[in-house]
Amino acid sequence: MALDRSNLGCVARRAGLVVAVVQGATAVAALRRGRRDYADAVWGPGLAAVAITSAVSGNGDRWRRWTLAAVTSAWAVRLSSLMVGRLRDSEEEDPRYTEYLEGDSTPAVVGKVFVTQGLAQVLVSAPLQVAAASTLPRSARRSLFPLGVAVMVGGLVIETIADRQKDAYKARDDQHRPEVLDTGLWGISRHPNYLGDSIVWDGAWLAASASAPGAWTWPAPAAMSYFLMYATGARRTEQRMQDRPGYRDYQRRVPFFFPRPLQVGTRWVRSRGPRGRRRGCRAASPV
Repeated sequence: MALDRSNLGCVARRAGLVVAVVQGATAVAALRRGRRDYADAVWGPGLAAVAITSAVSGNGDRWRRWTLAAVTSAWAVRLSSLMVGRLRDSEEEDPRYTEYLEGDSTPAVVGKVFVTQGLAQVLVSAPLQVAAASTLPRSARRSLFPLGVAVMVGGLVIETIADRQKDAYKARDDQHRPEVLDTGLWGISRHPNYLGDSIVWDGAWLAASASAPGAWTWPAPAAMSYFLMYATGARRTEQRMQDRPGYRDYQRRVPFFFPRPLQVGTRWVRSRGPRGRRRGCRAASPV
């Protein structure tokens, strides 16, 4: 049996304890300062803490559990630096939280934000926990481990590039800035940063699936994709952007989340022309 169930129980208990401490401490600070959006800052670090705790507590393959902890931590550092920067630059709570929690009591806020996020962290990190308590098979299936890590790194690269393109767009002066960012990765997906995030956790599941029990953690990446697309990420962003000039046209031209098949190649060919010479128009020009 590739999975040590007793060790998995230990890993899961310690992971749950770490999540409870992180969310509890954040809830206290957030409620004292009237900034429920502090929850955003600990989403990444909480998952990194689970990954490291799993690596320390697990008795599965050493290379896999520590590699997953390292990549998850790198993802968390990038995300938390972005979130902390946004929180620091704003003196007011994110309107999403204000609207969502309007009129709620303190216990309701704790339950709807911090308990819910803690449970989500435990669920999303399930592949990391199972991988930490599992050995790798000697069959070709073990190749899913390096493949999954490569997918994680690829997702991290996509997410990083998308956010840098977004920051560069925001930094342009209003006179030369298009109404909508629709170039680069933002020309093939309306939410490439969330897409990259989703790919990271697809990769974690793939790496865990190198051991047969890890494949049964598929609800974890499915839940993460749901969170990013519909619960807290892309869909809510779109609701705020609906009235922005040019955005509805952007929605018609660019896919919501997943790029269309061959879309990248098509954009390249159309921009270069039949003999590789650049033409005067692009497949999707700025609005």
